[in-house]
Amino acid sequence: MLEPLGIALHALDLGRVQPGMTVGIFGCGPIGLLLIQLVRAAGATRIIATDKLNHRLGLAKAFGATAAILAYDNQEREEVWAATDRNGIDVAFEAAGENDAVEAAILATRPGRHVILIGIPGGDRTKFTASIARRKGLTIKLVRRMKYTYARALYLVQKDLINVRSLVTHRYPLSEFDKAFTAARKREGIKVIIEP
Repeated sequence: MLEPLGIALHALDLGRVQPGMTVGIFGCGPIGLLLIQLVRAAGATRIIATDKLNHRLGLAKAFGATAAILAYDNQEREEVWAATDRNGIDVAFEAAGENDAVEAAILATRPGRHVILIGIPGGDRTKFTASIARRKGLTIKLVRRMKYTYARALYLVQKDLINVRSLVTHRYPLSEFDKAFTAARKREGIKVIIEP
């Protein structure tokens, strides 16, 4: 659980979130949910989360998202825009690994701000409308691994400042590894653990 937290910390560093900002989290898997906690601790006043799965949006709200929006056929874009009072997002974190999430993040972000791409695309390509990103003068940064955040991640967990335990939604004994992989493949929970 420290590894996804480390990635979220590295993304937070790249995004330069400051108190009073409006932040978007596009994808509420483990990293997105950890980012919600981190940006709330950094002082973000509005945290808008999107995902395709309702159970993830429920956790997003529990962790501090001020708006949790179901992403479907790009229909969420207007809801995201409305949730910012039509002002846009200061920092967008894409943690879904899907082009629709990247595009939604770019569209929702205010001119001159940051979009942080964390998600790993299935086909090793990310696509978005370059003219929009260019016209807005967005800074786009990509995240790979956790950099030098391990000690900070460990400290945050030890001091109970970030909740990683509730992200573990399924536990299976080693003898039921097939059930564990089926649950993970179906995206039924958040983190699926096999306990030997």
